[in-house]
Amino acid sequence: MFEPEEISKLIDTYAIPWAINIALAIVIYIVGKIIVGIISGILGKLLVKAKYDAMLVAFIQGIAHSVLLLFVIVASLNQLGVDTTSLVALLAAAGLAIGLSLQGSLQNFAAGVMLLVFRPFKAGDFVEAGGTSGIVEGIGIFTTIIRTGDNKEVIVPNGNIYGGNITNYSAKPTRRVDMVFGIGYGDDLLKAKKLLEDIIAKDERVLKDPAVTIAVSELGDNSVNFVVRPWVNSGDYWPVYFATHETVKLRFDEEGISIPFPQMDVHLHKED
Repeated sequence: MFEPEEISKLIDTYAIPWAINIALAIVIYIVGKIIVGIISGILGKLLVKAKYDAMLVAFIQGIAHSVLLLFVIVASLNQLGVDTTSLVALLAAAGLAIGLSLQGSLQNFAAGVMLLVFRPFKAGDFVEAGGTSGIVEGIGIFTTIIRTGDNKEVIVPNGNIYGGNITNYSAKPTRRVDMVFGIGYGDDLLKAKKLLEDIIAKDERVLKDPAVTIAVSELGDNSVNFVVRPWVNSGDYWPVYFATHETVKLRFDEEGISIPFPQMDVHLHKED
């Protein structure tokens, strides 16, 4: 049996200090968890106010909340007298192992975050990226979904997109349509140029500013080549491109202007 003096000493030496440490650890955890919730909430509001993508906001909030809560847990364990050095080292080793095993996925994840932060394109834009061209239907953390012109859905890893060139055809409200038309050396050059100017002037989709460029660009092997470069709204690019080619062919045929094509003369010699 313990003597009253020994019991009092045990209480003073172990019980009370342990009770105080446990109480402080609980207080640290509860208060820390509340502060973490407040910080992650403020962070989310700031990101929403900055007009970041909702998916990115939720993801950053989750990561920030988890990391801050981990610090709170470590602080609580430290208050209890637990040696957290080994725990931190174990977590670091586990993080490294996971990072090495998911290297490709982490690359796509990092690229997805960069795409959502810097926004080189958004859903609905027509882009050429990652070896694919089409309309962006969705940007995820790991992949981007692109719908091609023939209505195929292509899922492209974000690492392939961010690691290469990105051409966003929808980024600007206007685009220049670059076309080349050739006529024969025996045709009337000034007449052909006037026809091209008339065709472009009658298309209401062509913008007045910037001015269209129509000029002789090359004296080629088989033809005299004109460059025709009108400016249009981005949505009118392909309609103007297709319609201009069709109209030029019809008008040149009506006016007797030829459109040359490469030819090869083969001479046969008969030997006795």
